[in-house]
Amino acid sequence: MRWLDKFGESLSRAVAHKTSRRSVLRSVGKLMVGSAFVLPVLPVARAAGGGGSSSSGADHISLNPDLASEDEVNSCDYWRHCAVDGFLCSCCGGTTTTCPPGSTPSPISWIGTCHNPHDGKDYLISYHDCCGKTACGRCQCNTQTRERPGYEFFLHNDVNWCMANENSTFHCTTSVLVGLAKN
Repeated sequence: MRWLDKFGESLSRAVAHKTSRRSVLRSVGKLMVGSAFVLPVLPVARAAGGGGSSSSGADHISLNPDLASEDEVNSCDYWRHCAVDGFLCSCCGGTTTTCPPGSTPSPISWIGTCHNPHDGKDYLISYHDCCGKTACGRCQCNTQTRERPGYEFFLHNDVNWCMANENSTFHCTTSVLVGLAKN
């Protein structure tokens, strides 16, 4: 076994004489950059062709937190739109929860916690961009209540969330009620 120790030592010394720390770091860096093209970079499920025109279906809550008029829903001041950045789908042929015909919802979204003044509760809202058509151009909102910086990716609304779709053209945004926010 002593011969194995001497062989290991002489091999380690030979490598140490011929290389530097920088060359090792450079090699590790090349390996990491090269593997980024082989491995998935973002945890995004790419949208397969087809798909319906609804965002995530109807609201996930069986109760109706308020009965709003069409004018209220189409306003940027509507409580569900506390973190919207884009055109409201309710003004573009869809509803607050469904994409207009001809557009598809992005499988990824950002979230916000909005306060409902009618019942005094906070609700978790998922904002889905509808993609595949040119920008709607009506009812543009840019509310940034509780928005976080870009490094908190899932809480940031200034991202083109259509990047996961086959057609990444942004059309409008839905505000899907997910549930009550816990304190």
